[in-house]
Amino acid sequence: MTDYVVTMESAWVVRDARSLDDAIAIAIGEAGKRLNPAAKYVEIEAGQAACPSCGESLNCGLVVAETALVGLVLEMTVFRAESEEHASRIAKSVVGKALRDVPLRVVEVRAVEPSSDQGGGRMRRPRRR
Repeated sequence: MTDYVVTMESAWVVRDARSLDDAIAIAIGEAGKRLNPAAKYVEIEAGQAACPSCGESLNCGLVVAETALVGLVLEMTVFRAESEEHASRIAKSVVGKALRDVPLRVVEVRAVEPSSDQGGGRMRRPRRR
């Protein structure tokens, strides 16, 4: 079995947003709150899009009438999955349960080598002293 990093994109609606930066901060904060109890090991970032004219990287988001649509990128490591598709299903299930009614799409699944400090890909609980 192999470890995989699954990258997903999500669309997040933010109401009463005064600016795009404000909307992005709110979207990341709200997603983090909803993911924290169930999936606190998911990395959350603002999505990036390339400018069609200059190619510069821009934040994915749009604010109209104080309502914003923010693109988020969610990245999760899935340990000991049987295949890329299996890792994808696990990640969508875990994140989807925490972020109900939020659209998710898997963008990338890549295999990673288990590091020696993780014991061959197995998650370990920290010892209590």
